[in-house]
Formats: sequence, structure tokens, C-alpha cells
Amino acid sequence: MEYFVDEHSIVRKIWGKSDTILFIFAGASAEFALNKAVDWLYFTGRLPADPLGRLFSTVSYAQAIVFSEKQAALRAIDAMARIHAEVETKRGAKIPDWAYRDVLFMLIDYSIRSFEVLERTLSIAEKREIFDVFYRMGSRLGVKDLPGTLDAWESMRHEHLHQNMHRSHYTDDLFRQYRKHLGAMRYKILLEAQTLVAPEQVRRLLAFRKTSLLHPVVILYKISRTLRLDGLLKALILPSKYKKEIDALDHARKH
Repeated sequence: MEYFVDEHSIVRKIWGKSDTILFIFAGASAEFALNKAVDWLYFTGRLPADPLGRLFSTVSYAQAIVFSEKQAALRAIDAMARIHAEVETKRGAKIPDWAYRDVLFMLIDYSIRSFEVLERTLSIAEKREIFDVFYRMGSRLGVKDLPGTLDAWESMRHEHLHQNMHRSHYTDDLFRQYRKHLGAMRYKILLEAQTLVAPEQVRRLLAFRKTSLLHPVVILYKISRTLRLDGLLKALILPSKYKKEIDALDHARKH
């Protein structure tokens, strides 16, 4: 059977563990709030109404692509394109091409950053593998002017971070929604996770510290996994009503 992502790919290791995925979306949640196209996420009202639910629905699409056979993965990508087209029709405007690129660039960058925080440094070959998967995803979605190589992506990613980010009233409102849905303690943990994985430009715009208080916690967390205590830690950090969704993220333990 042919898969969209090879069964032995580093991308499956990254997107098959709930802890890595949660760090990916911690970083992305910070950056989404700063993106100049964040008003598109507010148009349907679904993101501010249920940011955690939106996170899990987005993850389910990504995992459908990463773990499905090729034709099923292509259908999932096409379904995603149709959803975007419907939103554009309702609003009577087009989502900017750079906004699509920004989302793909985030997925590449935070996949790398989160894995390296929680596991180990990735090789250049592994980073190219990650880039290739999301490049093919973006090409199928019809995203224009994608960089063709990892080096070109790194350069364009740097440009996008400095051109397409700014702090707005959407930024502050989205962070208020994060706090409302997570509660005070979990919200503070989110901020520290964002500080840990976000690029310098994102940290600067959000006035984050350079160093996260989670550094020593991550060391403890790595130890806890060897003792099979990581599930207990996740239960403490994340709202219990999302337990099923969090458990469902762990493809690596089922395959």
C-alpha cells in the first residue's frame, strides 16, 4: 500500500505523539494570534468560540493526511481546500496566498522545534523530509509560490515572520479566549510552552521572556515518559473534557 507519508518517516514520529503535537499547537496558537490574516479565523466565529476544539479538529485533518494511504490523504487535502473555498465564497473575498504559506510554514517550523525540544536535534535530511511532506500538501492545496527547497523555505520563513506578523486587537482577544477556555493555571503553562518553542520575532511581539520556565519541567517530562507517567502529567495540564481527543492523538502507540 502506498502512503502519502512513508511509514518510517520522521513526520510520523512527530505527528504520532500527543506531547509533540500539543507543543506544535502551542507555538501555532501564539503565531496565529499575530498573523495579519487572523481576521479570517474570526470570520466563522469558530476559533474564538472554541479554540481547543478547533485545535483538535485541525489535528485530525493533519493526522488523516500523515497516517492515511495516499488516495485517502489526497481526499483529506481536497476536503480542506473545499472548506477554505466555501469560507471565501461566504465572505466574498480570497484568503491571501501568503496566509496559506504562513500556515504551512508554521507546521514545518513547529514540527521541527517541538520535536527538538522534547526529543533530540534533527538531521538536515530529516528536516528536508518534514519540508517535503508539507510542500506536497501545499502543492495539492494549490498554494502559490511555495519555496522549492528547505534552504529557500528558511529564508522565506524569516521574511514572513517579519512581514506578516503584528499585534492587534485580535491578538489580545484570542489570548483572552485561551485563558477563558483553559483556566488560569493551564493558561500560564500555555504561555510558557509558547515561550519555549516560538521564534524570536513571535516572542518579541508578544513580550515573552527569552527563557521559558518549562525548561526544567521538560527534563522531568522526558524522565516521566520512561516511567510511564507522561499520561498523568498531561491529565494535570489539559482539561479533562478533552481526554478522548488527547488520547486519540497518540498514533505512535497504536502503530
